Amino acid sequence: MKPQLLKVPKGLKQSFSIRRDVVLYFYDRWHYHPELELVHIEQGSGTQFVGDNIQNFQSGDLILIGPNLPHYWRCDEKYFQGDTSLYAQATVLHFSENLFGESFLNLPENSAIHELLEKAKRGMKLFGEENKLVKALLQNLLDQKESNPLIALMQILQTLSQSQDIKPLSNTDYQQEFDQHDTDRINQIYQYSLANFQQKISIEDIAEVASISPHSFCRYFKSRSRKTYTQFLLELRIGHACKLLLEGKLSVAQICFESGFNNFANFNKYFKILTRKSPLQYQKEYRL
Repeated sequence: MKPQLLKVPKGLKQSFSIRRDVVLYFYDRWHYHPELELVHIEQGSGTQFVGDNIQNFQSGDLILIGPNLPHYWRCDEKYFQGDTSLYAQATVLHFSENLFGESFLNLPENSAIHELLEKAKRGMKLFGEENKLVKALLQNLLDQKESNPLIALMQILQTLSQSQDIKPLSNTDYQQEFDQHDTDRINQIYQYSLANFQQKISIEDIAEVASISPHSFCRYFKSRSRKTYTQFLLELRIGHACKLLLEGKLSVAQICFESGFNNFANFNKYFKILTRKSPLQYQKEYRL
């Protein structure tokens, strides 16, 4: 499974890059790059893949992704309907891990930043007051209010390194095996799954999408994702159910069927396994 390698352009007079994307939907391909990526989702919602982690994303999220960690953002279906008044927006910062040099990061004064970059190899979602401060610093960089952008970048990293409210994303043992011929295959699997998870998807169906036999597909998918395709589908469906519960427009029974389950008992069972809460507990805790 080879994600697509992207080359990240830098400014003519900068050793890192920052930009604001305003698009109909985010770049929806499984990809990676050697630079670290800090993303502020200013507007948009959908499903996010970072390494082997699957979860929803929404406006306000702040995500740090380590070097060569594959990732993928898929906006909700409404963003693909051609409505030009609906768009996605994000500020994206890319910088190299060795931008400051290895000896600089090994200084005792920079141990917290060094530790942050190590943790970023799993990907991380950031919350709390530091989240707000980093967003303001990113905006200053975009507006070119900083006389020395490199010092501003150091401020961002220092602020992130002090945060106590960070959630790791991918598992520690995640290892991506790159195969030059598999880029399109994994993207086809993801795109088909995201478009059809509300319906029944058999192994025969998805194996045909991947152009391999059902038996080979099961081995292939588990060896690359560290989970079975059944587990992958469950995570997609429960993630969608969580989003619908937070919106509060449908009953739990309706959400069960809207999320691809045809059995209410199974829906409750797997929801508790993956979230450690019942659907109503999940909804109630969010509202509180």
